Amino acid sequence: MYRFLLTALLCIAGLVPTLPAQAERIKDIGAFAGLRANQLTGYGIVVGLAGTGDDSLDYATLGMKGVASRFGLQLPAGVNPALKNAAAVMLTAELPAFAKPGQRLDVTISALGKAKSLRGGTLIMAPLIGADGQIYAMAQGNLAVGGLGIDAADGSKLTINVPTAGRIPGGATVERSVDAGFATSPQLRFDLAEGDLTTSQRVAARINAAIGQPIARSIDATTITIDSAPGAELRTALMSRIENLEVDTADAPARVVVNARTGTVVINGAVRIAPVAVTHGKMTVQVDEKPQVIQPEPFSKGQTAVQQSSAINVQEEARPMFEFQPGASLADIVKAVNAIGASPADLVAILEALKQAGAMKAELVVL
Repeated sequence: MYRFLLTALLCIAGLVPTLPAQAERIKDIGAFAGLRANQLTGYGIVVGLAGTGDDSLDYATLGMKGVASRFGLQLPAGVNPALKNAAAVMLTAELPAFAKPGQRLDVTISALGKAKSLRGGTLIMAPLIGADGQIYAMAQGNLAVGGLGIDAADGSKLTINVPTAGRIPGGATVERSVDAGFATSPQLRFDLAEGDLTTSQRVAARINAAIGQPIARSIDATTITIDSAPGAELRTALMSRIENLEVDTADAPARVVVNARTGTVVINGAVRIAPVAVTHGKMTVQVDEKPQVIQPEPFSKGQTAVQQSSAINVQEEARPMFEFQPGASLADIVKAVNAIGASPADLVAILEALKQAGAMKAELVVL
């Protein structure tokens, strides 16, 4: 399997140098500042469960009393409702940019306490709160749970997927919008997803060429500022035009990513190797224990004994040395490693040694 993996990498490497540079849309390499989603969280009560609820959990009981009090129902002091058919849950949702009151959001519901399953439950109206403590949406509805949990009388259990979490598609209604601030800010700001000085300069130059005026400036490896007259309508039109422009992004820096736990090695096409010779051997020491039973002579009143017998065998696998020529590429690396039959673990050791020797001018990332 290892040889197949290395051969596949070699085939890919052989194609890398022949691929033409691909222009990317500006919207695919970053986003305008302020136009982002916001996380919402909440606490609620799910009812209608078939005996799989929290069953007398204190905060579930308090939550249920709070729900009942909305409708003027007051439980007597000291009375425990024993909520086998209700469960305390946490709610999570994402409020997208430009979301307006009345729009619907998907809500994820997760059990907070001892509930065994939320299947068949209904969420009672609960608020969804942002990081500033304000209510931005209200959630309610029937849960869609993909998991299933069954307990038998003899103690045996069967669980499929996760029965203590579910979703309500479109289960929340937006009550408050978030002002992105792009219409009144002094300038528009575009942030690259991955910082690169060359790409930042190219994006600014592409915007200026398309608009015909020097309105864009590269501030650093991530940020491009864009001059624009205030007003949501004008800026929306400008942002729409900018994000659909295509730009040739800079080549990725030379990088080797190694996952030591799984043996996965990923080498991008920018990696180059300086002239260097490499040899990689492997020694195996095998110890076989063959104890022998020694019987005493007849009528000698001796005792049966065990005599230890060990056989040690040392095998050293001979592997030829291979040499990298100046400017060796990904294809050369894979071809050389494939020729000696090295496994991914061996490849990791070779790459680490090349980095330590200063022969590989690339960032080595070990996960």
